[in-house]
Amino acid sequence: MHGIPVPYSTTGKQWLDNRFHTYRPQDLVRLALSKPARFEPGTGWSYANTNYVLARLLIEKVTGRSLAEQMRERILGPLGLSGTVVPDASPEIPEPHAHIYYRYEEDGRQETVDITRYNPSWVSTGGDMISTSQDLATFISALVGGRLLPAPLLAEMCTPHATGIPNMDYGLGVFVQKTDCGGTVITHNGGNVGSASLMYSTPGGGKTLTAVLNWVDDAGMSIAAAFQNAQRRLVNEVFCGEQADPAQPAD
Repeated sequence: MHGIPVPYSTTGKQWLDNRFHTYRPQDLVRLALSKPARFEPGTGWSYANTNYVLARLLIEKVTGRSLAEQMRERILGPLGLSGTVVPDASPEIPEPHAHIYYRYEEDGRQETVDITRYNPSWVSTGGDMISTSQDLATFISALVGGRLLPAPLLAEMCTPHATGIPNMDYGLGVFVQKTDCGGTVITHNGGNVGSASLMYSTPGGGKTLTAVLNWVDDAGMSIAAAFQNAQRRLVNEVFCGEQADPAQPAD
């Protein structure tokens, strides 16, 4: 399979050695489709970055322009998101920025290295954008507030469908999450090697919560129960009591 180091990996020393490799989106889709299906269509739900890579290829096929151009014209420019860039395969990151780190094991020793610069094409449209917490707040507020989509499409996007995750349903590209006291927030968080972003909003965009995090990444910390619990406590602290229909923007 052209363009994909074999075996393809996102963990350990192998990821570190290949972190400047450029992965074409077509190759990522071929890699995903070479794997057996998790379930028959319509019988289950599972989050997949591949769906966003397919969306990128569709956008570029239909418009004849790059995704980065479309993003700048339709979203970044109109919303004034000056701190957000679409890097494609570039490892560069605008100053000022936080640093991120990666931990791996070699010859029985734990090694930690700065991996702030790496080629993000391995995740492609599934999470390769660089942004700020302020821009994330502007974006999610504008999105759920109706500034980017017509009302019928926004309602469809925020209509929840069961995922099997407690208090966490999925619309079209966003999660519809219930707080512990019955409120609703629209959210889509993201994580990459050594970093993560949090992005929540009440329906209508009246109140938002955004944050960017960095850590020393390894397989254990990426899914740490302590982090998940702290994240839920934070959401409840900020939004508890906010209640609205996720398909109906607030006034």
